[in-house]
Amino acid sequence: MPPLIAVAAALGGLAVVRWAYRTAQRINQELEEVRHAVLNEQQPQPAKIPTLRRDPVTGAYRPG
Repeated sequence: MPPLIAVAAALGGLAVVRWAYRTAQRINQELEEVRHAVLNEQQPQPAKIPTLRRDPVTGAYRPG
């Protein structure tokens, strides 16, 4: 009987590890999709980024 219990415990352990691995893969895939969506959403347009120009009077750089 003890070998049967050991085999059952090993199979149960393998099932738990497989379930945890698949769950981790699914969660990581969902996080990657959200991360890419957020990055694509927040990309600034090149025309909207102001360039800095030097003020000849003060020497400071200002948007313009």
